[in-house]
Amino acid sequence: MLEPRKVKFRRHFRGKIKGKAQRGQVLSFGEFGLKSLDRAWLSAAQIEAARRAIRNRTKRAGKLWVRIFPNKPITKKPPEVRMGAGKGPLDHYAAVVKPGTILFEIAGVEETLAYEALKLASYKLSVKTKVVSREMQLTK
Repeated sequence: MLEPRKVKFRRHFRGKIKGKAQRGQVLSFGEFGLKSLDRAWLSAAQIEAARRAIRNRTKRAGKLWVRIFPNKPITKKPPEVRMGAGKGPLDHYAAVVKPGTILFEIAGVEETLAYEALKLASYKLSVKTKVVSREMQLTK
């Protein structure tokens, strides 16, 4: 699973996911990408499941880039615990995703295969997505 090697603070405030993506909204490496249309926290397990789905569908052909990293610690209290007594222990890490963020990029495979693989990966994520290509970005 993806997680930071070292963090300055073990626990963060939740915060609000406001606005659109300021960076990471253009295809930088690959020919095709998976772009988010919603805002959400994506857990490291969701990102890994989507990555595996892409790898399996493409039979490990081509190159894959994961453009997001789960660096936000999410805490959770155990079930049936009374209110108070401080913040709960670390449960998992999540990536903060805003609308317009490129999540995955892929290159070196055919367009139909890339589309299928990225569509399969989108089912593993808790955010609405669309498949974009470099040609789409050039025409805009």
